[in-house]
Amino acid sequence: MSVPQLLKVLIVDDHAVARRGISAYLDVLDDIEAVGQAVDGQDALEQLAALAAYGKLPDVVLLDLMMPNMDGTSTMPEIRRRYPDVKVVILTSYGEAERMNTLMQLGASGYLLKDAGAQEVAAAIRAAARDEVFIDTSMARKFANIMSSPGAGISSLTERERTVLQLVGTGKSNREIATELFISERTARTHVSNVLGKLSLASRTQAALLAVSVGLTVPPA
Repeated sequence: MSVPQLLKVLIVDDHAVARRGISAYLDVLDDIEAVGQAVDGQDALEQLAALAAYGKLPDVVLLDLMMPNMDGTSTMPEIRRRYPDVKVVILTSYGEAERMNTLMQLGASGYLLKDAGAQEVAAAIRAAARDEVFIDTSMARKFANIMSSPGAGISSLTERERTVLQLVGTGKSNREIATELFISERTARTHVSNVLGKLSLASRTQAALLAVSVGLTVPPA
């Protein structure tokens, strides 16, 4: 029987205590390992370049936002541009839903506050590696409130678009949505595109998360 491959994580935070604490926790897990620590965004990009040269890029970067020299907001899009297969999970003390929404649109795979428990951090890393999104519970609630406010999100959708969002939330593909609603796959794709545009979302994954957050659906098993 083959041994499951460890998920490799690069920790980026300007506080040594935070880096060491996260690294120490990850070291006790069977499926995740810390492969490096960076003190700011520039250091992270340099370390990623060195790891890439040896074909040893991490699966996930755990990224702080507030750092000197090059902060996380500037670093994240650079990581996604240079290394599109590397996922980024934000770990920060910033609890503004607008900031989180911006970073999610830029390609973040997760958003956690620094008071998150160790198990949440691990869950976010695992979700990112599965190409899923993990958002701190309180942040998801704030996000849902913004998106469901009049004229800003859910309320701006037509009844058909709400139904499509609900189906996206259950993990259905465009083809499955088309079958469910007795429409063409092209029309289903157009509805999904309209939903993403109206809600200012960057992906189906974010749409699915929102559908769950506002109670339109429950996550797929």
